[in-house]
Amino acid sequence: MACVNAAARRERAKPLAPEDRREAIITATRPLLYQHGQSTTTKLIAEAAGIAEGTIFRSFSTKDELFDAVLERELDREAFLARVAEIDPALPLRDRLLAYTTLLQGRFLGIFRLMAAMGMPKPPAKFQDEQARRRLHDSGVLSLIGADAGRFTLPVDRVAELVRGLTFAASHPHLTEQSPLTPEEIVDVILHGVLRPTRDDD
Repeated sequence: MACVNAAARRERAKPLAPEDRREAIITATRPLLYQHGQSTTTKLIAEAAGIAEGTIFRSFSTKDELFDAVLERELDREAFLARVAEIDPALPLRDRLLAYTTLLQGRFLGIFRLMAAMGMPKPPAKFQDEQARRRLHDSGVLSLIGADAGRFTLPVDRVAELVRGLTFAASHPHLTEQSPLTPEEIVDVILHGVLRPTRDDD
């Protein structure tokens, strides 16, 4: 029955442009890597994408190349910045930071989860430009809070580093025992700390 269903899906699959087909294969592969890691087979990928196995190799020369493409999509900088650009700059500061931190934490969690499923202690060498990643994240938040520089007790670039560093640490499964801080908690710690106001603070 499974073979019949797979065959039916292949018959119903509409012709796609090469780039669209490539993207469809990447999209179908991503959840399989979460579930099966490096053990994901081209048969599973083909069934999930509704294509023949041979079609995979018209878009990717090897299975490893496909896996790298999935990881690259997870790390896609331009896609992340495009989503940051959609945050309304007219929102109150806390709401802007909350929207940004939600996106950033989602990015970190997706990367952590995918790497864990694939048995990777760190990204492949070609994805390890740490300085570029830091510039990416800092530029994203600076675009949202730069106009508020006068409201902070720290230089705004240090605030950007704080947002990145705290979100990373508060989301990493090895540092949080699988219980990451929420975006609301992260933002409120950055903006207000953790002490309750007292009369002595007045």
